[in-house]
Amino acid sequence: MDMGTFTPLTAYLVACIGSALGLLSAERARHANRTTRNWWLSVAAVSIGGLGIWGMHFTAMLGTWMGATVAYDIPITLLSMVVAIVVVGIGLFVVRRYGINGDTRVWPLIAGGLVTGLGVAAMHYTGMSAIVIGAEISYNPAIVALSIVIAVVAATVALWFTRKVSGPLAVLGASLVMGLAVTGMHYTGMSAMSMAHDHTADVVASNSQDLITSLIIGGAGFSVLIIFLLALTSSDDEGREDAELLDRVLRRTEARRSGQF
Repeated sequence: MDMGTFTPLTAYLVACIGSALGLLSAERARHANRTTRNWWLSVAAVSIGGLGIWGMHFTAMLGTWMGATVAYDIPITLLSMVVAIVVVGIGLFVVRRYGINGDTRVWPLIAGGLVTGLGVAAMHYTGMSAIVIGAEISYNPAIVALSIVIAVVAATVALWFTRKVSGPLAVLGASLVMGLAVTGMHYTGMSAMSMAHDHTADVVASNSQDLITSLIIGGAGFSVLIIFLLALTSSDDEGREDAELLDRVLRRTEARRSGQF
Protein backbone atom coordinates (compact mmCIF):
# COMPACT_ATOMS: atom_id res chain seq x y z
CA MET A 1 0.00 0.00 0.00
CA ASP A 2 1.24 3.46 -0.90
CA MET A 3 0.17 6.14 1.57
CA GLY A 4 2.48 8.92 0.43
CA THR A 5 3.17 11.90 2.69
CA PHE A 6 0.28 14.25 1.94
CA THR A 7 -2.45 11.78 2.93
CA PRO A 8 -1.24 11.05 6.50
CA LEU A 9 -0.69 14.77 7.14
CA THR A 10 -4.16 15.62 5.84
CA ALA A 11 -5.72 12.82 7.91
CA TYR A 12 -3.89 14.09 11.00
CA LEU A 13 -5.15 17.63 10.35
CA VAL A 14 -8.74 16.37 10.06
CA ALA A 15 -8.34 14.45 13.34
CA CYS A 16 -6.98 17.55 15.07
CA ILE A 17 -9.79 19.79 13.81
CA GLY A 18 -12.48 17.33 14.90
CA SER A 19 -10.80 16.88 18.28
CA ALA A 20 -10.48 20.64 18.83
CA LEU A 21 -14.14 21.28 18.00
CA GLY A 22 -15.15 18.40 20.25
CA LEU A 23 -13.04 19.65 23.16
CA LEU A 24 -14.46 23.17 22.81
CA SER A 25 -17.98 21.74 22.78
CA ALA A 26 -17.22 19.55 25.81
CA GLU A 27 -15.85 22.58 27.64
CA ARG A 28 -19.06 24.45 26.85
CA ALA A 29 -21.05 21.44 28.15
CA ARG A 30 -19.21 21.53 31.48
CA HIS A 31 -20.43 25.07 32.11
CA ALA A 32 -23.91 24.61 30.65
CA ASN A 33 -27.15 24.11 32.50
CA ARG A 34 -29.04 20.85 32.39
CA THR A 35 -31.10 21.94 29.39
CA THR A 36 -28.19 22.67 27.06
CA ARG A 37 -25.57 20.27 28.46
CA ASN A 38 -26.76 17.24 26.50
CA TRP A 39 -26.93 19.35 23.34
CA TRP A 40 -23.27 20.35 23.65
CA LEU A 41 -22.24 16.78 24.49
CA SER A 42 -24.01 15.61 21.33
CA VAL A 43 -22.12 18.22 19.33
CA ALA A 44 -18.88 17.01 20.94
CA ALA A 45 -19.71 13.38 20.03
CA VAL A 46 -20.34 14.28 16.39
CA SER A 47 -17.20 16.45 16.28
CA ILE A 48 -14.85 13.86 17.77
CA GLY A 49 -16.54 10.70 16.48
CA GLY A 50 -17.84 11.91 13.14
CA LEU A 51 -15.13 14.31 12.04
CA GLY A 52 -12.09 13.61 14.20
CA ILE A 53 -12.23 9.79 14.00
CA TRP A 54 -14.43 8.72 11.09
CA GLY A 55 -13.48 11.67 8.88
CA MET A 56 -9.81 11.01 9.56
CA HIS A 57 -10.24 7.31 8.79
CA PHE A 58 -11.76 7.81 5.36
CA THR A 59 -9.50 10.73 4.51
CA ALA A 60 -6.61 8.34 5.07
CA MET A 61 -8.31 5.47 3.25
CA LEU A 62 -9.25 7.46 0.17
CA GLY A 63 -5.69 8.69 -0.22
CA THR A 64 -4.11 5.24 0.05
CA TRP A 65 -3.27 3.21 -3.05
CA MET A 66 -3.96 -0.48 -2.39
CA GLY A 67 -2.60 -1.87 -5.62
CA ALA A 68 -5.94 -1.91 -7.45
CA THR A 69 -9.01 0.22 -8.00
CA VAL A 70 -11.15 0.40 -4.86
CA ALA A 71 -14.83 1.14 -4.27
CA TYR A 72 -16.72 1.43 -0.98
CA ASP A 73 -20.00 -0.10 0.11
CA ILE A 74 -21.95 3.06 1.03
CA PRO A 75 -24.34 1.55 3.64
CA ILE A 76 -21.46 -0.08 5.53
CA THR A 77 -19.44 3.13 5.26
CA LEU A 78 -22.31 5.13 6.78
CA LEU A 79 -22.76 2.45 9.46
CA SER A 80 -19.14 2.90 10.50
CA MET A 81 -19.77 6.64 10.90
CA VAL A 82 -22.81 5.99 13.11
CA VAL A 83 -20.75 3.57 15.22
CA ALA A 84 -18.04 6.21 15.75
CA ILE A 85 -20.50 8.90 16.83
CA VAL A 86 -22.52 6.61 19.11
CA VAL A 87 -19.54 5.13 20.98
CA VAL A 88 -18.00 8.56 21.57
CA GLY A 89 -21.39 9.78 22.79
CA ILE A 90 -21.63 6.84 25.20
CA GLY A 91 -18.15 7.56 26.52
CA LEU A 92 -18.95 11.23 27.06
CA PHE A 93 -22.19 10.32 28.85
CA VAL A 94 -20.47 7.84 31.17
CA VAL A 95 -17.76 10.31 32.11
CA ARG A 96 -20.26 13.17 32.57
CA ARG A 97 -22.87 11.11 34.44
CA TYR A 98 -20.55 9.42 36.89
CA GLY A 99 -17.26 11.28 36.73
CA ILE A 100 -18.60 14.50 38.23
CA ASN A 101 -16.38 17.27 39.53
CA GLY A 102 -14.73 16.33 42.81
CA ASP A 103 -15.26 12.61 42.20
CA THR A 104 -11.94 10.83 42.75
CA ARG A 105 -13.07 7.50 41.28
CA VAL A 106 -11.28 6.41 38.11
CA TRP A 107 -13.64 3.64 37.05
CA PRO A 108 -15.98 5.95 35.09
CA LEU A 109 -13.06 7.12 32.97
CA ILE A 110 -11.77 3.57 32.50
CA ALA A 111 -15.24 2.26 31.65
CA GLY A 112 -15.91 5.09 29.23
CA GLY A 113 -12.48 4.68 27.63
CA LEU A 114 -12.95 0.92 27.26
CA VAL A 115 -16.38 1.21 25.64
CA THR A 116 -15.32 4.07 23.38
CA GLY A 117 -11.98 2.48 22.45
CA LEU A 118 -13.57 -0.84 21.51
CA GLY A 119 -16.18 1.08 19.55
CA VAL A 120 -13.54 3.07 17.69
CA ALA A 121 -11.79 -0.18 16.78
CA ALA A 122 -15.15 -1.59 15.64
CA MET A 123 -15.64 1.54 13.52
CA HIS A 124 -12.21 1.08 11.93
CA TYR A 125 -12.70 -2.53 10.98
CA THR A 126 -16.31 -1.95 9.93
CA GLY A 127 -15.02 0.78 7.65
CA MET A 128 -12.37 -1.59 6.32
CA SER A 129 -15.06 -4.19 5.58
CA ALA A 130 -16.70 -1.61 3.31
CA ILE A 131 -13.79 -1.95 0.87
CA VAL A 132 -14.71 -3.51 -2.48
CA ILE A 133 -11.55 -4.65 -4.27
CA GLY A 134 -10.41 -7.52 -6.44
CA ALA A 135 -8.28 -9.03 -3.71
CA GLU A 136 -8.49 -11.29 -0.68
CA ILE A 137 -7.93 -9.29 2.53
CA SER A 138 -6.46 -10.80 5.69
CA TYR A 139 -5.28 -9.38 9.02
CA ASN A 140 -2.41 -10.05 11.40
CA PRO A 141 -4.12 -10.85 14.75
CA ALA A 142 -1.26 -9.50 16.87
CA ILE A 143 -1.25 -6.12 15.13
CA VAL A 144 -5.05 -5.99 15.25
CA ALA A 145 -4.86 -6.54 19.02
CA LEU A 146 -2.25 -3.78 19.29
CA SER A 147 -4.49 -1.39 17.34
CA ILE A 148 -7.36 -2.13 19.73
CA VAL A 149 -5.14 -1.40 22.75
CA ILE A 150 -4.09 1.88 21.15
CA ALA A 151 -7.75 2.72 20.49
CA VAL A 152 -8.70 2.13 24.14
CA VAL A 153 -5.78 4.18 25.45
CA ALA A 154 -6.46 6.98 22.96
CA ALA A 155 -10.17 7.02 23.84
CA THR A 156 -9.42 7.15 27.57
CA VAL A 157 -7.03 10.06 27.10
CA ALA A 158 -9.55 11.85 24.88
CA LEU A 159 -12.32 11.46 27.47
CA TRP A 160 -10.01 12.73 30.21
CA PHE A 161 -9.27 15.77 28.05
CA THR A 162 -13.00 16.45 27.64
CA ARG A 163 -13.35 16.65 31.43
CA LYS A 164 -10.23 18.66 32.24
CA VAL A 165 -9.06 20.79 29.32
CA SER A 166 -10.12 24.42 29.07
CA GLY A 167 -8.74 27.49 27.34
CA PRO A 168 -7.57 27.92 23.74
CA LEU A 169 -3.93 26.89 24.23
CA ALA A 170 -4.83 23.83 26.30
CA VAL A 171 -7.43 22.79 23.71
CA LEU A 172 -4.89 23.23 20.92
CA GLY A 173 -2.30 21.10 22.68
CA ALA A 174 -4.81 18.41 23.61
CA SER A 175 -6.20 18.26 20.06
CA LEU A 176 -2.69 17.71 18.67
CA VAL A 177 -2.20 14.80 21.08
CA MET A 178 -5.63 13.36 20.30
CA GLY A 179 -5.02 13.69 16.56
CA LEU A 180 -1.74 11.80 16.91
CA ALA A 181 -3.41 9.03 18.93
CA VAL A 182 -6.30 8.62 16.49
CA THR A 183 -4.12 8.52 13.37
CA GLY A 184 -1.66 6.22 15.15
CA MET A 185 -4.45 3.75 15.80
CA HIS A 186 -5.62 3.96 12.20
CA TYR A 187 -2.24 3.33 10.60
CA THR A 188 -1.48 0.56 13.07
CA GLY A 189 -4.72 -1.10 11.99
CA MET A 190 -3.84 -0.54 8.35
CA SER A 191 -0.45 -2.19 8.83
CA ALA A 192 -2.28 -5.32 10.06
CA MET A 193 -3.92 -5.72 6.64
CA SER A 194 -2.46 -7.69 3.77
CA MET A 195 -3.90 -8.32 0.33
CA ALA A 196 -3.63 -11.13 -2.18
CA HIS A 197 -4.70 -9.57 -5.47
CA ASP A 198 -6.74 -11.56 -7.94
CA HIS A 199 -5.59 -10.31 -11.32
CA THR A 200 -8.33 -12.28 -13.09
CA ALA A 201 -11.11 -10.45 -11.21
CA ASP A 202 -13.19 -7.78 -12.92
CA VAL A 203 -12.00 -4.20 -12.49
CA VAL A 204 -13.94 -2.47 -9.72
CA ALA A 205 -15.73 0.75 -10.65
CA SER A 206 -14.43 3.26 -8.11
CA ASN A 207 -16.74 5.66 -6.27
CA SER A 208 -13.87 7.26 -4.33
CA GLN A 209 -14.22 10.64 -6.04
CA ASP A 210 -17.82 10.97 -4.87
CA LEU A 211 -16.80 10.05 -1.32
CA ILE A 212 -13.94 12.53 -1.34
CA THR A 213 -16.25 15.31 -2.50
CA SER A 214 -18.84 14.39 0.15
CA LEU A 215 -16.19 14.31 2.88
CA ILE A 216 -14.79 17.71 1.95
CA ILE A 217 -18.19 19.39 1.71
CA GLY A 218 -19.63 17.67 4.79
CA GLY A 219 -16.55 18.14 6.96
CA ALA A 220 -16.03 21.76 6.00
CA GLY A 221 -19.71 22.61 6.40
CA PHE A 222 -19.93 20.94 9.80
CA SER A 223 -16.76 22.66 11.03
CA VAL A 224 -18.00 26.09 9.99
CA LEU A 225 -21.37 25.43 11.63
CA ILE A 226 -19.81 24.44 14.97
CA ILE A 227 -17.42 27.39 14.90
CA PHE A 228 -20.38 29.74 14.39
CA LEU A 229 -22.31 28.05 17.20
CA LEU A 230 -19.37 28.42 19.56
CA ALA A 231 -18.81 32.02 18.55
CA LEU A 232 -22.43 33.15 18.63
CA THR A 233 -23.50 31.45 21.84
CA SER A 234 -22.20 32.17 25.30
CA SER A 235 -21.67 29.70 28.08
CA ASP A 236 -23.96 29.75 31.08
CA ASP A 237 -21.10 31.06 33.22
CA GLU A 238 -20.66 33.98 30.86
CA GLY A 239 -24.41 34.57 30.89
CA ARG A 240 -24.50 34.60 34.66
CA GLU A 241 -21.55 37.01 34.79
CA ASP A 242 -23.27 39.34 32.31
CA ALA A 243 -26.51 39.18 34.31
CA GLU A 244 -24.69 39.91 37.58
CA LEU A 245 -22.84 42.84 36.01
CA LEU A 246 -26.07 44.27 34.61
CA ASP A 247 -27.76 43.86 37.99
CA ARG A 248 -24.94 45.74 39.74
CA VAL A 249 -25.09 48.55 37.20
CA LEU A 250 -28.87 48.85 37.61
CA ARG A 251 -28.57 48.91 41.41
CA ARG A 252 -25.92 51.62 41.35
CA THR A 253 -27.99 53.66 38.92
CA GLU A 254 -31.04 53.30 41.14
CA ALA A 255 -29.03 54.22 44.25
CA ARG A 256 -27.73 57.40 42.60
CA ARG A 257 -31.20 58.38 41.56
CA SER A 258 -32.48 57.76 45.07
CA GLY A 259 -29.68 59.89 46.51
CA GLN A 260 -30.62 62.87 44.35
CA PHE A 261 -34.13 63.12 45.81
